[in-house]
Order: sequence, then C-alpha cells, then structure tokens
Amino acid sequence: MAAIPLIKRRIITEKATLLAGLGKYVFLVKDSATKSEIKKAVKELYKVDATAVTTIRQKPRRTRYRGRVTMKQQDKKAIVTLKEGQKIED
Repeated sequence: MAAIPLIKRRIITEKATLLAGLGKYVFLVKDSATKSEIKKAVKELYKVDATAVTTIRQKPRRTRYRGRVTMKQQDKKAIVTLKEGQKIED
C-alpha cells in the first residue's frame, strides 16, 4: 500500500505538540491501515525510524446540520514514537 493515501495528514493540536516534544507524532490515517503499514509509511514519507505505533479509533458523532441529524465520519489516529534523536521537520 502506498504511503501517500495511507496517511491523510499530520494532526497539529496542543496535545499533539506536547507529544512531539517527547518524540511522538500524531497522524490521521485510513480506517483500514494496520500498525505495520503505518510504520512503513512513516519511514517512506519522512525518512525516520518508528519504534512503536499506537492507534485510536474515534467513533462517529451525531451532529445537527440545518435541522437534520447527521453523523460525523469515523476517524483513526496513529501516535508514532520515533527512535531516540530523530524528529520530523515541518
């Protein structure tokens, strides 16, 4: 599986920025992505070595749009821990 469609984007929030200081980076990934595929994709895209990958599934939420109840799409996040001394430059 190619790295480009597998990793949708990097998540930059206050919590993700704090984790980046510890060598952990947060990405939004495809729902079907596995931990080993995410590890390979990060290595291919950013030329760094990942030591661990943790995945989180966010359940779809109900929202209202113009008086109708809709569902926000389900997301999957990956927290990737890099090898000591490596970091991803923006």
